Amino acid sequence: MRILIIDDDKVLNKSLKNMLEAECFEVDTATDGEKGVYYACTNEYDLIILDKNLPEKDGLLVLKEIREDGQNMPILMLSVVSESATKVDFLNTGADDYLTKPFSFAELLARIRALLRRPKEAKGDILKIDNLVLDTKKQIFKRGDKKIYLTLKEYELLEYLMRNKGNVVTRGMIMEHVWDMNADLFSNAIEVHVSNLRRKIHLKNQVKLLYTIPGRGYKLDLAK
Repeated sequence: MRILIIDDDKVLNKSLKNMLEAECFEVDTATDGEKGVYYACTNEYDLIILDKNLPEKDGLLVLKEIREDGQNMPILMLSVVSESATKVDFLNTGADDYLTKPFSFAELLARIRALLRRPKEAKGDILKIDNLVLDTKKQIFKRGDKKIYLTLKEYELLEYLMRNKGNVVTRGMIMEHVWDMNADLFSNAIEVHVSNLRRKIHLKNQVKLLYTIPGRGYKLDLAK
């Protein structure tokens, strides 16, 4: 899952980025409103964390422009201002939640997970296909009764595939959601991680689930 943080506090950006990456999120950051709008409208994000006070464009204008561009990902507003009128303005403009600074990371993470459960299919914390189970809250992966160790990137890739089970996901879609904007588009990292993931989940006497669809991408499904 990929998150964009738009906040001019570079120390907070770095801190949140590190903590969210430890929770298996990919994170991009922008430190002004103009760059934030550009990132939000040219990349695919699963959620945006947006500060109210920003240089270039303030948070309310950034929020308005993102929604006017047709972007519908959840947006969590941050502000030192706690007045109801301010919250109402942001919620009416298209924000999904509002968190007052200072806040604990535990509360921020809980709100992020709650927002990510809302859109589209609202799949929740337990993802499953056949006897392949991924608990995204506890970060436990099992095939049948066997617990399997995944690297951080393998985990992120598997979560994305499981949230899109039955659908073909292209290389570009994976790059957008599982790698950050600094990734080398021409490397074979995706192919290597798919190969490693396939080796780990295709255990002996188990149904094959991860397929390569030539010329299109990959699919996690019970049948090709």
